[in-house]
Amino acid sequence: MAQRPFRILGIQQIAIGALDKENLRALWVDMLGLDVTGNFVSERENVNEDICAMGSGPFKVEVDLMQPVDPARKPAVHATPLNHVGLWVDDLPRAVEWLEARGVRFAPGGIRKGAAGYDITFLHPRGNEEFPIGGEGVLIELVQAPAEVVTAFSRLASA
Repeated sequence: MAQRPFRILGIQQIAIGALDKENLRALWVDMLGLDVTGNFVSERENVNEDICAMGSGPFKVEVDLMQPVDPARKPAVHATPLNHVGLWVDDLPRAVEWLEARGVRFAPGGIRKGAAGYDITFLHPRGNEEFPIGGEGVLIELVQAPAEVVTAFSRLASA
């Protein structure tokens, strides 16, 4: 296989969905002690999420607690409790180009700003005839890592 022109650096986030995020907050915030660092609401993406964090600096991992704005609409962010996993990538545009050329299916929407302000895109949970490689049931978010995250993970890898 050709040399991969990007690196997956680490986990940026996990997103967990429920009909009511208050039950998720009872566990993740009240019991496990994660800090709520923000909230994101998008009618278009049918999500109301609390953005929580564990760790700090470039190794901080988000845990997004999500509920649908309208449970009858799609995307149904609550239908799969582990909604998606986000991965830091050092060069998002090159990753998308390279993966797509090799048959990886991406979800509609392309590269865009995500809830945390980073450029993101999603690998579709299922492949199809044109793009046979998908997440095998798991939605995977690729997140453009800022320079300080790329540097920190590079230092960790060389240590």
